[in-house]
Amino acid sequence: MAKKANAAFMKPLQPSEALGKVVGIKAIPRTEVVKKLWSYIKKNDLQDKKNRRNINADANLKPIFGKPQVSMFEMTKLISKHLS
Repeated sequence: MAKKANAAFMKPLQPSEALGKVVGIKAIPRTEVVKKLWSYIKKNDLQDKKNRRNINADANLKPIFGKPQVSMFEMTKLISKHLS
């Protein structure tokens, strides 16, 4: 029997204005937010060269992260504050 996806995990959430600039303003599930964030990070080459687990914030990501660099793990925690 297939395991049912966690409904709360798939619930569309509304990104804040700052996050909306990166992932779009439409309400989407958290999984999609993270996916879009990663494609943005890769497209703009924002992963730290020395430590690939760190993400360097550009002008669009700084208001979300609140600092110039965050780790991957910190990123998921910080984007939660920008979803409602």
